[in-house]
Amino acid sequence: MRLSMSFSCKPGAAARLVALAVTLSTVFAAHAAEDFRVTYAGSMGVVMDKALGPAFAQSHQVNYQGQGQGAYGMANLLASKKLVADVFVSITPGPIAVLQKAGLVDKAEPVASTSMVIAYNPKGKYAQAFDAIRSGKAGAQPWWKVLETPTLRFGRTDPATDPQGQNIIFTMMLAERYYQQPGLANAVLGNTQNPKQVFAEGGLLTRLEAGQVDAASGYESATRSAGLPYIKLPDEINLSNPAMDPNWYSKVSFDITDAKGQQKTLHTQPLVFYAAVLNNAPHPELAKQFVQFMQSSEGQALFAKNGYGQPKGGAM
Repeated sequence: MRLSMSFSCKPGAAARLVALAVTLSTVFAAHAAEDFRVTYAGSMGVVMDKALGPAFAQSHQVNYQGQGQGAYGMANLLASKKLVADVFVSITPGPIAVLQKAGLVDKAEPVASTSMVIAYNPKGKYAQAFDAIRSGKAGAQPWWKVLETPTLRFGRTDPATDPQGQNIIFTMMLAERYYQQPGLANAVLGNTQNPKQVFAEGGLLTRLEAGQVDAASGYESATRSAGLPYIKLPDEINLSNPAMDPNWYSKVSFDITDAKGQQKTLHTQPLVFYAAVLNNAPHPELAKQFVQFMQSSEGQALFAKNGYGQPKGGAM
């Protein structure tokens, strides 16, 4: 059956109808894009919400929504279905494995990499000492000696919920071996989950900028994105070189009680960022396109501009 309809109206009314149609189409388009959500490791806030997200939103005519948190904490929220998103971007493979076990991720692609650094407040009372180390000034104290100062306030994230919180512990344990300084890790960090040092990942560098801590653990990528000065660390302790994992990084491990109260032993993992389309994504096609965008030359240029290294290794 074929139906045909025709309307006749005054010129002014026709113009108003056209204007209404345009307005409605704009509203519907905005509404359709409202739910496109990308969840990510909290350290990625700047590159995701100020670079990759807006660029993708503009080119694909969508309304990007980003949400960051400690990668393990975010993975557990997604796995429990307390949060629904289209894409998850993790640092290290561990949080991706949580979602693979939950049946929410089939494959994750490497999209960037980074290394561990020591960030510091450029206006803090220890800034001069760190500046001397950073510039290689003769007679400067070793960076770990400055961190061992009893009055220095050091910040890090929770190793029970965030890979960065785990990685700074690995870094200090490796530094202890590399510099042959027994007790270095305990002198800098205290207990594994020292409440005087542990903060939420998303606010750690903000606390550093505000002067609430003098120095903090950080990924080079996030620290550069925030415009903060930092001490670069050698490959032997910065966890950036996957080739060093089998015979050097993997020599250190530690036990921890996770968020579920279970004891487990943690091992080093390469500092690679992985992106995955979630199997319950409300917009799976957009999600695939966003992962592809991160891998594209444009996406990689935005990563590089914000201090991230190229992706390393293969899909998982």
